[in-house]
Amino acid sequence: MNALFLNGSPRPNWNTYKLLLSAMDGAKDAGAECEFVNLYDYKFTGCKSCFSCKIKGNDTEGLCDAYDEITPILEKAYETDIIVIGSPVYFAHPSGVVRCFLERLMYPLMTYTADENGNLIIVPHKPKKVAMIYTMNCPEELMKEYRYEIILGATVNTLKMIFGNCEVLYFCDTCQFNDYKNYNINIYDGNKKIERRKNQFPIDLKKTYELGKKLAQ
Repeated sequence: MNALFLNGSPRPNWNTYKLLLSAMDGAKDAGAECEFVNLYDYKFTGCKSCFSCKIKGNDTEGLCDAYDEITPILEKAYETDIIVIGSPVYFAHPSGVVRCFLERLMYPLMTYTADENGNLIIVPHKPKKVAMIYTMNCPEELMKEYRYEIILGATVNTLKMIFGNCEVLYFCDTCQFNDYKNYNINIYDGNKKIERRKNQFPIDLKKTYELGKKLAQ
């Protein structure tokens, strides 16, 4: 079993990165062959609406017809058994590179045709398990107040539509800095953020480890 882990955070070795890496460790321990990709290492765009994948008789076979640095990763995503995507939440949405990647991954698989029951037809592809890992600065109560589960759930629901499944984990009230004194912030206590990370982050790492293990079993 092969698994692809896609990091949609620009920050190396921080919250999203480490949580995704822990998920990969879980998948490895369950026997999966894993690859870790930092999406910010690649120059690419979202869907350009060329509609090559929608032309009658097209031969794209569910892969984006545009070619750039992300194409080899899209090909791997198409062939893998597991896809796990980690993203920080920016203004209530996944990061820009995650959005761009998902447009390129999902749009060629979605058709504008329906079956006799009115269900959208998806281009046949290798079945796979999919998961999203979200990290965010806001605490859980604000996440609920801002209805992030509904907003972010739109991406999760689209993944379910395309792939038939999507696990999701939300991690709130994350710590952004090693030393808050260096930054112009007064809306929360940096020391409390650091202390919370010390106590909570090992628990969060365990959750993503178990997610990766579950997906690979």
